[in-house]
Amino acid sequence: MTVPQILAELGGVSRRTFYRWRELGLGPNAFKLPNGELRVWRSDFSARLRGLEGAAA
Repeated sequence: MTVPQILAELGGVSRRTFYRWRELGLGPNAFKLPNGELRVWRSDFSARLRGLEGAAA
């Protein structure tokens, strides 16, 4: 998934917030392509969301 795709799925989270979460180790695991763009595996993104659901309950 691209960063814009992730932000769209999170609905309202800014790009800055996403990168801040990454700095703090709170975001999903990501990898960099040779052109410098970040990508996240959908499975990692889904697992991170499930983890947040469990923490909120």
